[in-house]
Amino acid sequence: MKPTLLILAAGIGSRYGGIKQLDQFGPNGETIIDYSLYDAIRAGFGKVVFIVRQEIKENAEAVFTPKLKGKIDFDFAIQGIQSYVPEDLGAVERTKPWGTGHATLCAWDKTDTPFAVINADDFYGRDAFETMANFLQNDTNDRQHAMIGYELKRTLSENGTVSRGVCVEREDHNLDSVVERTKIFEENGVIYYEEGETRTELAPETPVSMNFWGFKPSMFPITKDLFEKYARENINTPKAEFYIPTVMSHMIKSGEGDCRVFRIASDWFGVTYPEDKPSVQASLNALHEAGVYPSKLWD
Repeated sequence: MKPTLLILAAGIGSRYGGIKQLDQFGPNGETIIDYSLYDAIRAGFGKVVFIVRQEIKENAEAVFTPKLKGKIDFDFAIQGIQSYVPEDLGAVERTKPWGTGHATLCAWDKTDTPFAVINADDFYGRDAFETMANFLQNDTNDRQHAMIGYELKRTLSENGTVSRGVCVEREDHNLDSVVERTKIFEENGVIYYEEGETRTELAPETPVSMNFWGFKPSMFPITKDLFEKYARENINTPKAEFYIPTVMSHMIKSGEGDCRVFRIASDWFGVTYPEDKPSVQASLNALHEAGVYPSKLWD
């Protein structure tokens, strides 16, 4: 059974200042998602689900439907503010989406195979998609999940702080822990994360999650239970976010699942700030010129 690819495209892009999921970066106006779609199709994924906010669904459909029709099955899932929030909590007063763990949960009814989850605004490279597709198609343990790991030093932005899932790997190459650090930066050749007034140094080779996860469907009911509890505890905290690493950490600690870490040497790049755009455009142009991608992706 071919795996499904879930694309997290519901973010607001507050630091970028626009809908970067639909912004054009490639030489022919390609979005970053276009490259993930192209790599996923040739790696053997059988379906794509775009997880979006209701207000951008129509635009997303207009951009991607002509490109994907006849090439791969696709669908759209809505990450709504009220989705999966216990009814007794009433109306939720927040504008920011609930986070990546909640977004994944919102695609449950569109997903019945092993699946991968990626960000819409990150370029991961062909090797990452082939590695994950191979795992999802061939590993039959419904408690064994996976992630693609990148070296921290290869994932920073010159234009400000970044958020990364900082990982500790066990000797058996499974994940021991992952913690979302929301303010990582480099200063004078040293990488730090900042929490409150405290700075902590991180090794450049530290494996980090760029939100390229592989899951078996067994994660959905676990995620639902965790999110309902989280929503109750954070209903009055409008900026609180329920992250995928929260789910993975729970499964590891509770013994409900393991996560294989696949370290990838492929280039990663992404867009956090407007100033990141020129370097991403240059990197994509270089890949086209080198023949990694055809002159036009969707001819």
